[in-house]
Amino acid sequence: MNTNQTPVPERAPRILVIDDEEQIRRALRSVLQARHYQVELAETGGQGLDAAIDTTPDLIVLDLTLPDMSGLEVAGQLRDWYEGPIIVLSVRDADADKIAALDLGADDYLTKPFSAGELLARIRAHLRRVAGGESSIREIRSGGLVIDLAKRAVTVDGTPVHLTRTEFDILALLARNADRVVTSRMLLESVWGPDYAFDTQTLRVHVSHLRQKIEPPGGVPRYVLTEPGVGFRFVGDDEQRS
Repeated sequence: MNTNQTPVPERAPRILVIDDEEQIRRALRSVLQARHYQVELAETGGQGLDAAIDTTPDLIVLDLTLPDMSGLEVAGQLRDWYEGPIIVLSVRDADADKIAALDLGADDYLTKPFSAGELLARIRAHLRRVAGGESSIREIRSGGLVIDLAKRAVTVDGTPVHLTRTEFDILALLARNADRVVTSRMLLESVWGPDYAFDTQTLRVHVSHLRQKIEPPGGVPRYVLTEPGVGFRFVGDDEQRS
């Protein structure tokens, strides 16, 4: 028996670069491929979101200024399901821009022009930090309810259900914290912002509309339960999270 088997090489980390400047994309592809990273490129926010869904990269490098949508919006949509590191690149160096990006889920922020060496160091640091961590959750199922966090799509018993952006954001936050109570204040601050932290009437109205669309007939909630005086809880099936 041969005990000197050649070990199977580990997969090179996959990095998605979302930037509308061709020179930046070409330069980053060259630098990253020279360090044996797999590289995917996208020049618009829409292309970047599609590429993230298709490839599930290990790390994303994201420009804030894109032709079709704000990089902040891209980061917000990614964080509905993507748990890997996001490093923002931007010509904007104001503290408000940095805070906004970090609040929306970015892990790091580099101002253009930047040093390739510094970017590589930060990439290595973030990849080390998440090594061995759980993969991103893209889909959550509970009974007949399927929530595709990546595509922001919901079906009930196989039938597509149209949710407003706010309704989806509420459902996604609850589902990602399945079987745990999410306070009304946490929901309000996460979905609407800190200025709405105590607007429980607004939250109740949107939860009512959400229930009308996803809950079985009969008036007894199956998926989104009320915890009186505290908030709401999503009833999940852990084994169906993927």
